[in-house]
Amino acid sequence: MPETESIPSAETAVTVVISRRVIKGQEDQFEQLSSEMTYRASRYPGYLGADLFRPASPNDPEYRIIFKFADEPSLAAWQASTERAEILEQIEPLLVTPSKVETMSGIVNWFTLPGHNPVKPPPKARMTFVSWLALYPTVTLIFFLFGDLLAQIPLLLRTLIVTAVVMVAMSYLLMPRFTRWFAFWLFPKHEQNER
Repeated sequence: MPETESIPSAETAVTVVISRRVIKGQEDQFEQLSSEMTYRASRYPGYLGADLFRPASPNDPEYRIIFKFADEPSLAAWQASTERAEILEQIEPLLVTPSKVETMSGIVNWFTLPGHNPVKPPPKARMTFVSWLALYPTVTLIFFLFGDLLAQIPLLLRTLIVTAVVMVAMSYLLMPRFTRWFAFWLFPKHEQNER
């Protein structure tokens, strides 16, 4: 199935975090099946990517898999698919305990660190403040550089263009950097769960 070509918004994108504790000695088979699961998911509309984080140490058999989809309907179509059910049926016997699944949506997706457990988001006030720190200079710069040109465009079209540019910049350029820069404040050491 072809991927959708529309740019997902931060408000509709959905992240699924799956924790799986694998029986010792079954890691290779589990990773092969996980790769097949990712391949099958990638053929579905709305698929945005996946990451697999291996256990932090031999004493901790937990894998963390993160899937991202453009919106809830895209995710629901994948979750209801026979392709997913077939692989899941083969994965479950390899696990110490059943899979744990958590779904997140909205701007929480902006606040994830590679290699860290993103299930517990930072406090909403901190997320809002860091988002504003990224948003304010971006919008100011756009109007500083293109203000005269934008002023000639009708209001509805002008705000459409500016908000589209800002949302893409926030999702793909700014928030990954701002999240890293402010990680010490967003994710205090005692709350971090490194993977």
